[in-house]
Amino acid sequence: GVCPQGRSLLPVGVIAVRGEFMRGDLVRCVNSEGQEVARGLSNYGSVDAQKVMGRASADMEALLGFGGDEELIHRDNLITTR
Repeated sequence: GVCPQGRSLLPVGVIAVRGEFMRGDLVRCVNSEGQEVARGLSNYGSVDAQKVMGRASADMEALLGFGGDEELIHRDNLITTR
């Protein structure tokens, strides 16, 4: 699944970002069929999440122009819903 139990959501695991949200907002994670699999507090806003989706965490600083969290949603702020 998108967010295996006990794991953070990294940019490399994201294939799409939909809607507008800010850092710290509660967001839904859905699988390729559109079914919700998790919810969590995003470490990045939607604009920055779109810039790094599908990329390695090591590339984030170069893509964004600033250093930050390596995960889009840290496991401590993520709960699976399926």
